[in-house]
Amino acid sequence: MSVPTHDTLAAEASAILARLGVSALSTDGDLTVRTPITGGSLGRLTAHSPAEVAETVGAAQEAFRTWRTVPAPVRGALVRELGELLREHKDDLGALVSLEAGKIRSEGLGEVQEMIDICDLAVGLSRQLHGLTIASERPGHRMMEQWHPLGVVGVISAFNFPVAVWSWNAALAFVCGDAVVWKPSEKTLLTALACQSLFDQAAARVGAPAGLSAVVLGDAAVGEALVDDHRVALVSATGSTRMGRAVAPRVAGRFGRLLLELGGNNAAVVAPSADLDLTVRGIVFSAAGTAGQRCTSLRRVIAHSSIVDELTTRLAAAYGTLPIGSPLDAGTLVGPLVDEASYQGYVDALDKARANGGVVLAGGERVLADEASDAYYVQPAIVRMPTQSDIVQAETFAPILYVMSYDDLDEAIAMHNDVPQGLSSSIFTLDLREAERFMAPDGSDCGIANVNIGPSGAEIGGAFGGEKETGGGRESGSDAWKSYMRRTTNTVNYSTELPLAQGVQFG
Repeated sequence: MSVPTHDTLAAEASAILARLGVSALSTDGDLTVRTPITGGSLGRLTAHSPAEVAETVGAAQEAFRTWRTVPAPVRGALVRELGELLREHKDDLGALVSLEAGKIRSEGLGEVQEMIDICDLAVGLSRQLHGLTIASERPGHRMMEQWHPLGVVGVISAFNFPVAVWSWNAALAFVCGDAVVWKPSEKTLLTALACQSLFDQAAARVGAPAGLSAVVLGDAAVGEALVDDHRVALVSATGSTRMGRAVAPRVAGRFGRLLLELGGNNAAVVAPSADLDLTVRGIVFSAAGTAGQRCTSLRRVIAHSSIVDELTTRLAAAYGTLPIGSPLDAGTLVGPLVDEASYQGYVDALDKARANGGVVLAGGERVLADEASDAYYVQPAIVRMPTQSDIVQAETFAPILYVMSYDDLDEAIAMHNDVPQGLSSSIFTLDLREAERFMAPDGSDCGIANVNIGPSGAEIGGAFGGEKETGGGRESGSDAWKSYMRRTTNTVNYSTELPLAQGVQFG
């Protein structure tokens, strides 16, 4: 498949930005906006200084002081307007995701749909921020629990989900009564500006206070300024485990709250009873989709020794048919890696796998470009590994699938859990006992455990996040909203007496 000319992509990006209300890009500035489709620059933007970040946080704090007193259902009206604007501009924003992150068109559109879905969930939630009524041991007393707005939420997002992760945080934060300051990845700046433009339009419709949502652009210094600001009550950071190790102590040192979504090293156990037709489809999407650049991408297959050879043969055949090319082409299933660093990680991981006895069964090569190109398209690789060596235990953000075998389910679960990360997991089996064992307390140690679907792709109704070096955070559905609020316990004495708890006598 071919790659479009850079001039064509630049013109499309400019037209989309104009329709989304974003000012034209400049030819100067210290931040380069590039597209992984060609590797070329779409323009430049100016980074914010740490002082400007502080000013932005200050404005957000002022907006919060007003917003927290607005009734939650009225706050939900803002998110409803944002959702309607996302529906109206879904095609344009989805196309911009594809241009800037390199996702195929259906995935770009799917990411915007995820934004719409979380807005719908948040609007309903705005009427359900429920506390509890608690029985008191003291006569004539009532206890209750309330949830109140928290403050300014700092969101740090990664390139691979340039808009969805912001929306998971922002939609909930806004209905919970918080303000949001967003530092997007330097690799996906345009999508952030587009989202802010749509938010500004929604805010104008409902009369929300100025400064309630803001975007700050820049490198690590901008992120550090946001992380270190004591006025930022919650830092929600998505990225690598390395990034999390840098962020966590800084926030903890000022007693701020943290919500971390970090690395994943997700596996699928394939049992002897598995439906291999379904299994192959599930594995190929999870491992090769988004060019292996999802935090939930499938990186390890642990297959029973009785079916591992047939499974790998079928997977290799499927990999040989994957259309690789421009993510803007309708037939493409695998687009580019985001940049040269990602490509070098792919090459280095395959070299280390071979050095550890791995055999590449499919893929493993760069395609569609000469060595001088700044676009990096690769063949998704399947590597048969004799053991779960160090390289298998590390997350490589590229389409590399390691395949290993097992003989006993306990052995498979032990192999599955024997990695530092704990995000998502799956088992393919038609055996009810095996499925339940995998989801049991002594089964998968991940935040997500699936049966007969891959680990990649999550609906917004469930809480999203993982354990161990994945960070322990939860976003999106279920009761993830509680991260964006503070809890108070209230005791009301409606009697004429003053009994003390625990039978304490004083007087």
